[in-house]
Amino acid sequence: MAIENPASQGATDHVRIFDTTLRDGEQSPGCTMNVEEKLAIARQLERLNVDVIEAGFAASSPGDFDSVRRVAEAVTRPVVLSLSRTRAEDIDQALKAVDGAGNPGIHIFIATSDIHLKYKLNMTREDVLDAATWAVARAKQHLDYIEFSCEDASRSDWDFMVKVVTEVIRAGARIINLPDTTGHAIPEELGRMFAYMREHVPGAESVIWSAHCHNDLGLAVANSLAAIRNGARQVECTINGIGERAGNTSMEEVVMALRTRRDLMGVESRVDTRQIYPASRLLAQVIGWPVPPNKPIVGENAFAHEAGIHQDGVLKHKLTYEIMKPEDIGIPSNKLVLGKHSGRHAFVNRLKELGVHMDGVDVERAFAEFKSLCDKKKVVYDDDILALVNEEARRTPEAFELVDMKVTSSTRATPRAEVTLRVKGAERTAESDGDGMVDACFKALYRAAGINPTLERYSVKSITGGTDALGEVSCLVRNDGMTVAGQGAHSDIVMASALAMVNALNRLKARQVIAQRVDVGP
Repeated sequence: MAIENPASQGATDHVRIFDTTLRDGEQSPGCTMNVEEKLAIARQLERLNVDVIEAGFAASSPGDFDSVRRVAEAVTRPVVLSLSRTRAEDIDQALKAVDGAGNPGIHIFIATSDIHLKYKLNMTREDVLDAATWAVARAKQHLDYIEFSCEDASRSDWDFMVKVVTEVIRAGARIINLPDTTGHAIPEELGRMFAYMREHVPGAESVIWSAHCHNDLGLAVANSLAAIRNGARQVECTINGIGERAGNTSMEEVVMALRTRRDLMGVESRVDTRQIYPASRLLAQVIGWPVPPNKPIVGENAFAHEAGIHQDGVLKHKLTYEIMKPEDIGIPSNKLVLGKHSGRHAFVNRLKELGVHMDGVDVERAFAEFKSLCDKKKVVYDDDILALVNEEARRTPEAFELVDMKVTSSTRATPRAEVTLRVKGAERTAESDGDGMVDACFKALYRAAGINPTLERYSVKSITGGTDALGEVSCLVRNDGMTVAGQGAHSDIVMASALAMVNALNRLKARQVIAQRVDVGP
């Protein structure tokens, strides 16, 4: 596949968006996705118009291999690649996994910092140079789209990286990634590193330079922008900034920073920004991680104004306190859109307007739930409808399906819950007392499922205003070293909690056999 030369693009110069939500993002504790969920995210990434999708680490487990293969076959426009160490089996698995892609690629990495060489790899600099060159040359025999990463570049010796990068370019690498793997760098420092490498590497103008930054010091976006200012033309990022430890560069933040400050940056991405908010909401629903209210761009407070001076200014002219328009990132109007007399056709049409991918949606069931909600609520908003559809998707029968739940509580009696789960076609009923109705419900679910995880996080939020609002519950549970998130939505908060926990238990069941990852990449 032909690689664009940023030095010759002129007026069409742009920053390529490399999305690693499905690989680095998934490595965040509790963010594991099944194959169908990854496919949903991948299709949304294609609607976003990202340039590259890193679909996973094919050699890490049979499950990862299958998910990379499925994603490669599901999307048509973006480059789809797999991460790979400098090992023959890794390279062969990665190449095999992306073989069905319309635009296949491979991302090869090896650490270049002395601390990684000494304590992790037990290799000399010469060993690393040989391994990197050999791996790229091996991949080059099969495809042209090869990205190479100097893992822990921000703590590596620049002159040694010059040697490594020079050789991998000669061997066939077309994208060079300089990751801030530990989030150690500050913008001025990272910018100088990119400038130095581009100045000293022969043939630097013939490759695309890429930045992959982590957010340990809260500088991932700032560091990525500094890299762009110094010649990088690809940013590796994730939706909502999820990822290892404190996360990765936030896709929505770097994209909107480029767009909003084009006067300074002089370059933009090709992302369809109207798909940013739908992507953020989809990921939050899939992994069960609510977006913090103060999250830039996509948080619920991002376009909210409470101070009187701010409100007065925005009413007079939005640009006084808003540097972006909510509609530019696809935020729905949150107006009353449908009611109890609305028909199925209007309901489906509204789902499409909200960016819902209709494949896999049980429309009849979702419409029935919508009608039921209309009877309970005075007004039904866009966010209510999105929550209904996402809840229906989460209810797809897996290992456990909630059949019935009864809870009792009073000021004079201990709360008690009775739940019935369908497990492999058979119903199991269990009861339990608890410190509250939710606690009793969870304990009964544990007994019925035969799993006793540790609840590490539980949060509730109202999707829309009013006492009749849908409640959205997210929980994080740990069992046998595995951490997963679950999410549920319902007008009854106890039922929403039960749905969230059943969702989490299904995720735990699906992860009973997890291959150990020796290295997690840049």
